[in-house]
Amino acid sequence: MIKNHNTRKLAVTPSHKKAMMRNMTTSLFLHEKVTTTVPRAKEVVRFAEKLITKAKAADLNAKKAIHSEIANKDVVKKVFDVLVPRYKERNGGYTQILKLGVRKGDAAQQAIVKLVI
Repeated sequence: MIKNHNTRKLAVTPSHKKAMMRNMTTSLFLHEKVTTTVPRAKEVVRFAEKLITKAKAADLNAKKAIHSEIANKDVVKKVFDVLVPRYKERNGGYTQILKLGVRKGDAAQQAIVKLVI
């Protein structure tokens, strides 16, 4: 049975992809922007928006869910102290993708993912 038609493979193993999404989301929450390729940017947006939506509940279950995905305690604290109050009234659309053009080395499409203020 073939599954996972709705996600991008990104030419990595599933465990590598999971670690990459966690690391990129941690960087996104810490620095509020990250530069990457367009397909990876689209996947990071999906992952990060789901985490912010979970965190908006701001209860113990939400904190455990965010801690299970993000290992850095400072970033988790920032999510609950800064990002959740910022997006309290917003129903989705917490991030945006800005396309930069091609990378010189391999002509891959570059993009910036940033949190909406």
